[in-house]
Amino acid sequence: MLETLWYDPTRVFIAGRWRAPEGGGQLPLENPSTGEAIGTIARGTAADIDAAVNAARNALEGDWGRMTALERGRILARIGQFVQARVDDLALIEATDVGKPLTQARNDAIALARYMEFYAGAADKVMGETIPYLAGYTVYTLREPHGVTGHIIPWNYPMQIIGRSVGAALAMGNACVLKPAEEACLTALAFAALAEEAGLPPGVLNVVPGLGEEAGAALTAHPGVNHLSFTGSVGVGRLVQKAAADNLVPVTLELGGKSPQIVFDDADLDAALPFLVGACIQNAGQTCSAASRVLIQRGVYDTLVARMADSYNGMISAPATMDANLGPLISAGQKEIVEGYLARGADLAVAGRGTVIEGAPEGGHYLPATLFADVPPDHVLAQEEIFGPVQVAIPFDTEEEAVAIANGTGYGLVASVWTENGARQMRLAKRIRAGQVFINNYGAGGGVELPFGGSGLSGHGREKGFEALYGFSTLKTVAAHHG
Repeated sequence: MLETLWYDPTRVFIAGRWRAPEGGGQLPLENPSTGEAIGTIARGTAADIDAAVNAARNALEGDWGRMTALERGRILARIGQFVQARVDDLALIEATDVGKPLTQARNDAIALARYMEFYAGAADKVMGETIPYLAGYTVYTLREPHGVTGHIIPWNYPMQIIGRSVGAALAMGNACVLKPAEEACLTALAFAALAEEAGLPPGVLNVVPGLGEEAGAALTAHPGVNHLSFTGSVGVGRLVQKAAADNLVPVTLELGGKSPQIVFDDADLDAALPFLVGACIQNAGQTCSAASRVLIQRGVYDTLVARMADSYNGMISAPATMDANLGPLISAGQKEIVEGYLARGADLAVAGRGTVIEGAPEGGHYLPATLFADVPPDHVLAQEEIFGPVQVAIPFDTEEEAVAIANGTGYGLVASVWTENGARQMRLAKRIRAGQVFINNYGAGGGVELPFGGSGLSGHGREKGFEALYGFSTLKTVAAHHG
């Protein structure tokens, strides 16, 4: 597939140029559906990160720093158009690189275009305010870019996270250095190529693939970076924040979750069922907002678990291009982690389990989707983020008990409540600890416009919507004394 790309993944993209990484290092690239090597990508170094930060600084001091918000928006709109024109190409690249089914990969490409459209339209609509003050003063506020922003993104949703992170940063006038995950960075490089074609000035977006402990560590510690955005694991998030603290740099962290869906006796089970299952197994469960816990009131518990089990029993794991329910996991290492959790669930009842398609490549990293029933809320499978196609069903009796279970992990990212009782909807929306709470739905179709982020182990700061624009800007107060 690599020979069909319109850019060279063995190079870094810095200052509008594709060039070999310092030292010439390369990293192997694997197709998770087959386990086969399909080429190499650049192994960026600290020297490459330094060059990228300097290129971004130069862009800020040049035309990009003087460009109006309207002009920035027009460039983002063109980038969105270029992405839309390449949706099918991007989907195939992402499916091959990440292992997700083609339909899911295509939806990610469409979402990337939508992010560009949204932030293109929002770029010139971020406004300050005037503040009533003492006689003889006029006081107002301005929203200004941080400067150079560093973006470290994971392998599970490269296009979506580029859109919500880089898109917002560019709209506010920042210049970006992007370090994609070494496991899957082909669409990040593709985005750079499309942005270049769309007329983004040199140095405004720089992409340096590489290892986290090399390129990633260099970016988080670089004194020329003014803001960091990281999506990934809790452990690495702690390292990013510690490194940023040395330079007193603000950080947006999105670190995952153990998100609950709470189903009450009066819920519309027909409407709920597709969300209850789909919100967990999408991308083979490798999703920060995966609804991996389903809390079910006892009056409908047996009925709903049986229906969920039927869904699981019919699920197929298959190569990405077969567009089945699930693709493979990203790597042999991730598969091993999930298998370890499955072994720790040996004491639990398996309510439903899918299958791996007959004839799937032996080197692919496949696991069947699995639903466990009657899981104690304090069990490891109900407490820790598994990042695989594993879901637990937990019974509850009262509203109080449901809230306690929902809030009973260290995470606080997403939750949903299924009930026809309007008062209960409002009570739980307030009481559940999560950055997003959905009532009788889950995810709201992705919701480019909806602020996204969490608390506790899920991190802090918000992406998506206008809140992301505020996060990628700093507020200046101007007080003019005119007598």
